[in-house]
Amino acid sequence: MKKKGNSNLHIKQNRRSTIFIVIVTGLSGSGKTVALRALEDTGFFCVDNLPLKLIGWFVSIVLQSSKIHKIGIGIDIREKEFLDDIEDVLKALKNIYHTEIIFLEAEPDVLVRRYRETRRPHPLGGRIEAAIRTEKKRLSTLREAADRIIDTTSFTPHQLRHLITCHHSVKKGQKPMTVILMSFGFKFGAPHNADLIFDARFLPNPHFVPELNPLTGMDKKVADFVFKTRDAKMFVRKLSEFMDFILPLYLKEGRPYVTIGIGCTGGNHRSPAIAEKVAKHIKKHPIDLTVIHRDMG
Repeated sequence: MKKKGNSNLHIKQNRRSTIFIVIVTGLSGSGKTVALRALEDTGFFCVDNLPLKLIGWFVSIVLQSSKIHKIGIGIDIREKEFLDDIEDVLKALKNIYHTEIIFLEAEPDVLVRRYRETRRPHPLGGRIEAAIRTEKKRLSTLREAADRIIDTTSFTPHQLRHLITCHHSVKKGQKPMTVILMSFGFKFGAPHNADLIFDARFLPNPHFVPELNPLTGMDKKVADFVFKTRDAKMFVRKLSEFMDFILPLYLKEGRPYVTIGIGCTGGNHRSPAIAEKVAKHIKKHPIDLTVIHRDMG
């Protein structure tokens, strides 16, 4: 059986329902290699930079092995005829197999910094800033088709790997939701991919207490200082009650993941302490919880 315009995609009726394909794409420098390696860690058979015309052939070959049920495919701007065929290929894949498209991106200044740190040229060549703008424009159609868009601006490679691993190491039949609970400092910018953001800057700041300044919100002395006030205790209680209300609704909606940010000025004292308290409370929900202290020293 052939799909119009996609003769290289062959349907295997006896296995189509058992195959899960994850396509990882996005802006160069946003973490696609890290994401693919994370998929490999969870049992995916992965291949990077596969030409579009070979995707159907590759999947059909992999299907000959009854031991492979999860496939990861990395696609990026290096594919010369990227936008000519990508929409048809992805549509055909989704019609045949359980397919998820993950699009990774990051703020331009962060991408530039990453390229300069690694001293690698951009795949499009030329000035990095101009290449990033061109790539973003060319990939806009693919971004619109993505099932998940992940902004890696605030993520370390370890944090991105952990996020991908948590989401794709789920046992068959389960439908959990991954919750990313992130503390951060507003002076470094709010997380771009946060669904909910809460501000803890109204609480007394341990930063101005000499003996507490070198410590973090993970230290008992700082936590005791933060929670000695009635306002802090009330804030955590109200926030926990809100989580009890909203998380079941997100689960009911079928949301695969939710990112919750709790910020203070520098992200070193108050917000980590608050995030740890809230994390202990919401662990009772049927979720995969990841706690990230983005700016904690």
